[in-house]
This record gives sequence, C-alpha cells and structure tokens, in this order.
Amino acid sequence: MTDVKEMTFEEAIAQLEELVKKLEGGNLDLDQSLEIYEQAIELRTRCREILENSERKVQQLMATANGSVKEEFRVER
Repeated sequence: MTDVKEMTFEEAIAQLEELVKKLEGGNLDLDQSLEIYEQAIELRTRCREILENSERKVQQLMATANGSVKEEFRVER
C-alpha cells in the first residue's frame, strides 16, 4: 500500500472501500481483520485531514471574496 500521508482523497477513499469490502466478505481470520481495520482507520484519518484542510481553504476563499484580507493558505499534513 502507498504511504497514506501521500495519498490524494480519491486514492484514500478507493483504498478504504476495498478494505471495507474485504471486511464485509467475512473470509478473514481475526488477525487479518484487525490488520485491515487498522489500515482502514489510518485511511479514514487521512480523508478527514484532507476534508478539514479543504474546508479551511474554502472558508478563507469565501472570506476573501467578501472583502476580508487574503491569507496565505498552507496545507497541513
């Protein structure tokens, strides 16, 4: 699996969907299920980070459009 911290939102969501399908399949032993669950949590966290950064950027853009001072936006990882 690619380094989660380098994944785009779309990549992380696609990987997360694959992991969910594996878990729902029910053909895994407990150790495999826990490993996949751990990976899924990491991917979910990455997706949440991307969405939160995007939300902040939209808020800053909206504030700028409303006449506020434009701030430089930095992506946090």
